[in-house]
Amino acid sequence: MSVTEGDVRAAASRLAGSIERTPCLKSRVLSAITGAEVWLKLENLQFTASFKERGALNKLLSLSAEESARGVVAMSRGNHAQGVAWHAKRLGIAVTIVMPEGTAYSKVEATEQLGARVVVEGAQLADAEAAAARFVERDGLVFVPPYDDEHVIAGQGTVALELLQQAPELDAIVVPAGGGGLLAGTAVVVAALRPDLEVIGVQSESWPGFAEALGFAVPAGAVRGAPTVAEGIAVGRPGARNLEAARGRVAAMLTVGEEPIEHAIRLFCEIEKTVVEGAGAVGLAALLSHRERFAGRRVGLVVSGGNIDSRVLSLVLLRGLARDGRLARLRLELPDEPGALAKLAGILGEHDANILEVHHQRTFGHAPLRAAEVEIVLETQSRKHVAGVIAALHAAGIVATQRAD
Repeated sequence: MSVTEGDVRAAASRLAGSIERTPCLKSRVLSAITGAEVWLKLENLQFTASFKERGALNKLLSLSAEESARGVVAMSRGNHAQGVAWHAKRLGIAVTIVMPEGTAYSKVEATEQLGARVVVEGAQLADAEAAAARFVERDGLVFVPPYDDEHVIAGQGTVALELLQQAPELDAIVVPAGGGGLLAGTAVVVAALRPDLEVIGVQSESWPGFAEALGFAVPAGAVRGAPTVAEGIAVGRPGARNLEAARGRVAAMLTVGEEPIEHAIRLFCEIEKTVVEGAGAVGLAALLSHRERFAGRRVGLVVSGGNIDSRVLSLVLLRGLARDGRLARLRLELPDEPGALAKLAGILGEHDANILEVHHQRTFGHAPLRAAEVEIVLETQSRKHVAGVIAALHAAGIVATQRAD
């Protein structure tokens, strides 16, 4: 069975009232930054903060009464898990979720709070899938796939159906791609309703499986399977049904590195005041990394989810401040004598640098015997400001170097 636009419309009717019709907003600031006219389809505003609810619910609604009574099982790192858990609970269906080892505890806890029994098993997602298959065989549970399923694809395609209604003049839609359910559903809808509009998939450089399976070239040199902040699309094997639906309908597949993804997450926080996970931010990262492809065009970005671990988000924001020169770490050599730290603090204060941390070292390090090594972390205004602070320290006879490691 191939998914059709009619299947997507039928899914939209089934989901109505149970799924948020998320807003699609033009971002004036992101448009100015990227050079494109940027429209944001904010799927991070779903109840479980991800588009995954759509496909999960459409699949659950397709089950017979006998299948529902048996209960369901799914495997996921987080978004699909929460979508299945939430809607299975609403429908009175018992649900088991298998999550791989290393899944953020916040996602495990959130899934449990939504009513699921969570089993943590397997080093990789494929191992969790094998564990889920054992539940199907042993306990008779019904498997709810995260992406490789016609009902799931049709459910995910409702994102594009809404987007084309909300922003009908788009030139391109940019979609995150892991297993490919969202990309496949989008491709089906666009091919039927707006064949002139480009559908462009985006993947992390280290997980380009969908791009390769469709025959698109990917940059050499990236470490395959490396950790990525876009963990929601870190999928090694794309779904066969998704590839079938996407083949010939996807204009391009782009890959993005970790730093642009982190930058995109931070821009969403600072400019749009919305929390976006790595997988949800890859579309904006693509606009930042491939500016020439999108310049002057009207582009819809599917912001697929907002489930980012708070520790990861804090690191992304702090690393961004450091890259922008708003946090700086300096290593200095000071005379080992009274008043040296006070003199340093005075110079920094005169040049509007705020001291956040001070580490003073006499015994370890490479400073001369009558000197002390000091490492300071400063809150600064820009890279230019940091350079001015270092110049002022040198002028006062204090050896200072900026550390980037």
